[in-house]
Amino acid sequence: MCVNRIQTNTCIRVKCVIKYCRKEKPTGYDKKVRGFDMSAEGSGIIRIFAGSTGRSFAMKMCQYLGVPLGDSRTFRFSDNNIFVRINETIRDKDVYLVQPIGEDPNNEFVELLFWLDAFKRASANSVTAIIPFFGYAKGDKKDEPRVSIRARVCADCIEVAGADRVIVMDLHSPQVQGFFRKPVDHLYARTLLCEYVRRANLVDDNTVVVSPDGGFAKSARAFADELGVPVAIGDKIRTGHDENAKIMSVIGDVEGKNCFIVDDFTISGGTLVDVANALKAKGAKRIFCGLSHIMLKEEGLRKIENSPIEFIVSTDTVRCPFEGKTDKIRIVSVAPLFAETVRRIHDREGIGELLANIPERVLDQSFAQQLSFSDCTDKGV
Repeated sequence: MCVNRIQTNTCIRVKCVIKYCRKEKPTGYDKKVRGFDMSAEGSGIIRIFAGSTGRSFAMKMCQYLGVPLGDSRTFRFSDNNIFVRINETIRDKDVYLVQPIGEDPNNEFVELLFWLDAFKRASANSVTAIIPFFGYAKGDKKDEPRVSIRARVCADCIEVAGADRVIVMDLHSPQVQGFFRKPVDHLYARTLLCEYVRRANLVDDNTVVVSPDGGFAKSARAFADELGVPVAIGDKIRTGHDENAKIMSVIGDVEGKNCFIVDDFTISGGTLVDVANALKAKGAKRIFCGLSHIMLKEEGLRKIENSPIEFIVSTDTVRCPFEGKTDKIRIVSVAPLFAETVRRIHDREGIGELLANIPERVLDQSFAQQLSFSDCTDKGV
């Protein structure tokens, strides 16, 4: 009798498993089109929200995905305390929060933590922190006595606050990914920057990629391989924390060459200008730059304006106050790339293929609103 009961229970369990595996796809699912309908009602819905510094970037992502921006608000009280509030239900939804950490890193970072906590307490199904620029990634090691490894502290805080996944672009040091125990999707601006100089007809047998120092040489080699050109390296030394470095020499053949200086970001513009001057001294013909992030201040812009650098092309990971105000600063959007990453994560697709071969739709939308491109092609720049 006991044997019959066990067999009956086993059969019931097997039937339940088969029924579960054969059940219909959730409402809004269309495998041929895009996977889940991101605006449908029910479980597994994408909702994109923005912190106080990520609204413009998030709106571009929403435009690509065809979804509305989530309703939320950040308050700052007279004593500079930050208060965040979600103005819609996000129960059982997949939330993606956009918040760069760059212009005002301390306040932006604390606000990010408050948002993550708020979404978790509101019963979101998952919470992904989209940090286009992670400024504290520079603090990636204990390179002198009695200092903090700031990137590790930030990573711990982000996880404790409730992030299930993090999406970033061009960390200052890729090993910062290892500070997180949660999944990290590390995107690169390289392909978009290379595509810009290709479309501007600046890549030929006379072009050379230049790394401002040995630390960025490996990344510069990736740029050179993608463009099919050689690489040169600047010999830079930094003696303090004053953002001033000195270029000692340039290693490589740059005489009569068009030099494409690449780096992850700049604040003062000093390194770029010093490298440009060193290249000119060695007989370089034309000089232009590509940056993953641009944190340039007004004094830095003056240095760039008075330097041999023809232009800097960068991305919109951080708001650039000089966008559209000078021909030397040109911005392409990486928001479509982040949006496509979100779509693939949501549809359970791989990200590696995206980084290896960016879809034409992403490229077209990235260049759709970028500044000064028509001018530079008309002038042959």
